Amino acid sequence: MSIVDVSPEVSIAYESFGDPGDPAVLLVMGFGAQMLAWHEDFCRALADRGRYVIRYDNRDCGLSTKFDDYPVDLGTFIAAVSSGDIPGALAMVPYRLLDMAGDGLGLLTALGIERAHVVGASMGGMIAQMMALSCPERVLTLTSMMSSTGESEYGQPSPEAQAVLFGSKPADREGYVAAAEKELVWASKRYGDTAVLRELAADSYDRAYYPAGIGRQLGAMILSGSRADALRELLMPTLVIHGLDDTLIDPSGGKRTADLVPGAELLLIPDMGHDRPRELWCRLIDAVVEHTS
Repeated sequence: MSIVDVSPEVSIAYESFGDPGDPAVLLVMGFGAQMLAWHEDFCRALADRGRYVIRYDNRDCGLSTKFDDYPVDLGTFIAAVSSGDIPGALAMVPYRLLDMAGDGLGLLTALGIERAHVVGASMGGMIAQMMALSCPERVLTLTSMMSSTGESEYGQPSPEAQAVLFGSKPADREGYVAAAEKELVWASKRYGDTAVLRELAADSYDRAYYPAGIGRQLGAMILSGSRADALRELLMPTLVIHGLDDTLIDPSGGKRTADLVPGAELLLIPDMGHDRPRELWCRLIDAVVEHTS
């Protein structure tokens, strides 16, 4: 693991796999999740298929820069948005998805990579879309996985999934790890595994427990608004992947993304939720390799 400055304000923690001479694939993770959620074995398997794979921690997560000078209370922020106090909500959050996209592009620059294939999952898909929209000359292909367009009509969570997402988690390690089992609500119905959820939670807690960043990342997502009009103009090879079991971002989010981007390919995967079960890695890796060829 290494850390590099990608701007005067932000340093990004990252890891790479494979031969730097191979085509670069930048993996962008989602809301509140460290780069560990791109499992090391998944990254190595993709690298073994002839890709130079880079995973990283978004700002306010993992070992990347934290914006501690801007505390955001999640409940207060949600209340402001719900009541229509958008100026108040805007004042709470110091950055947007575009800034997070700049972090990923800045990482590529720091690594001497002019252009890369960008693969984003969940919020990471939104960030990847912003990379493609803001700097299309830097993005060879876009893969938007289990994500959406920023439109409120699409990709909404089920009430049960939303309750878990915004529910408080214990601060102690044992309680935090045990609470991860609740995430089965959005996992694959066939392959969801509490042991896998607990293992990731334990590894993430031990590496960098940092719940303070969640409010700012959520604010960046909500306040960045819809990308629908811009996606209609995106002329780039685009693959949209969504699991049919996803209850955290409904499959309508992926379908809408594919409908908007001209020529986009839509891959709907049975038995996949808002996760990447090991049993489906071969299919996911095959799809990414084919798309980035």
